[in-house]
Amino acid sequence: MNLALEPISTLRARLRGREICPRDILAAIRERVEELNLALNAYVHHDWDAAMAEADRADLSLPLGGIPVAIKDVISVRGQPCTCGSRILQGHVALYDATVIGNLRRSGAIPVGRLNMDEFAMGSSNENSFYGPCRNPWDTSRAPGGSSGGSAAAVAAGLAVAALGSDTGGSIRQPAAFCGCVGLKPTYGRVSRYGLVAFASSLDQIGPLTRTVEDAAIVLGAISGHDPADCTSVDTGVPDFAASLGGGVRGLRFGVPKEYFIPGMDPAVERAVRAAIDHLAHEGAEIVEISLPHTEHAIASYYIIAPAEASSNLARFDGVRYGHRAKDATDVIDCYAKTRQQGFGKEVKRRILLGTYVLSSGYYDAYYLRAQKVRTLMRRDFERAFETCDAILTPTAPSPAFKLGEKLDDPISMYLGDVFTIAVNMAGICGISLPCGFTGGAGARLPIGLQIIGKPFDEATILRVAHHYEQTTPWHRERPPL
Repeated sequence: MNLALEPISTLRARLRGREICPRDILAAIRERVEELNLALNAYVHHDWDAAMAEADRADLSLPLGGIPVAIKDVISVRGQPCTCGSRILQGHVALYDATVIGNLRRSGAIPVGRLNMDEFAMGSSNENSFYGPCRNPWDTSRAPGGSSGGSAAAVAAGLAVAALGSDTGGSIRQPAAFCGCVGLKPTYGRVSRYGLVAFASSLDQIGPLTRTVEDAAIVLGAISGHDPADCTSVDTGVPDFAASLGGGVRGLRFGVPKEYFIPGMDPAVERAVRAAIDHLAHEGAEIVEISLPHTEHAIASYYIIAPAEASSNLARFDGVRYGHRAKDATDVIDCYAKTRQQGFGKEVKRRILLGTYVLSSGYYDAYYLRAQKVRTLMRRDFERAFETCDAILTPTAPSPAFKLGEKLDDPISMYLGDVFTIAVNMAGICGISLPCGFTGGAGARLPIGLQIIGKPFDEATILRVAHHYEQTTPWHRERPPL
């Protein structure tokens, strides 16, 4: 089998048995990238020589010794470009490693390549990228999801063994669902954000995209841990996530929120997710209907809070210190205005304007403060649900992957695609998406995602449930028809 398509667990065993070396894995990935990246546009930068040199120094006794992990272009890797998919950061090279990159290296992993993304992580289709859209490996006329579309497409197509993405409102889980891989959004504070270029600081979280749940557990264990450089990092222990996978689901109680099965949902998605819920019941879990009544306000409150934080965070990109600078400016104010006009794309400008508006004098209380109060109510909904449930089961997205361009001129329709993922970020809890079926009928066969939501810092439980479902169903063995 192609090494680029094998799971981390298999690769580790073969590396330690000296059947293969890290260079062999990198060579297999490079071959896939050279063959397929022109069609998918998942990678926006790679330095194979540097990766090979790092592979030669790999300590195979470490948990991820010799395993390459591709990186979303919003996470700093020293000496590599970090452009966030934006013109305004063209030419910017990171001066330091993000904490997650240091953690990966201490685990023996090799950071390799920069992956395409929606500009500054603002989007749900990977079409808002200076580098052009990434494409879904199941059907290249369709979106891979966003903003971590390059990460999901690369993993699904075998252009990466595993990848890191970031999730602000679903940006790991939704592309994982669209591309048929596993995407995990950890609890806020579980993984350091130091070195992640901020979109919305109270919502952003780094997490893994992989082909199997076990691989997600392995990578999560490597990147987690307290970091004094991140004031939101929580000083809690890091469990052995991979060791907790074998417990099964018998005796566990899962809540199914009635608000997550809505009019307008694609019928194939509802059928697949309900079949997944029935399967877990057959495996011994108890299924109960629950209510998360403030779910209906998730989109509205998110699109006040996230743009408000983006408006503040993106003020630093002004053409003075790094990145793109307008060449025809007449003074410093003109330089600011022209640099940001030229450097930011349409969606980023839209969110900056929206965020600036809701923070402005006379509107702060009416919009931003009220949205934060709604956020508290949403968190309390989850707290009440978890008093009686071990985890919550929902669709990841209301539809499978849509056509490129289909929603580009309709931002409201695009935003509504995150209706099932946003609440997890607003509450600061953890969630995982994994394949639970495919669409049928005429046209492309497209993956469908099941989302499993867990209590704060209880990634071990959602990984256990996801692993049992994965291992008792066939969906994880499917591969895109490339």
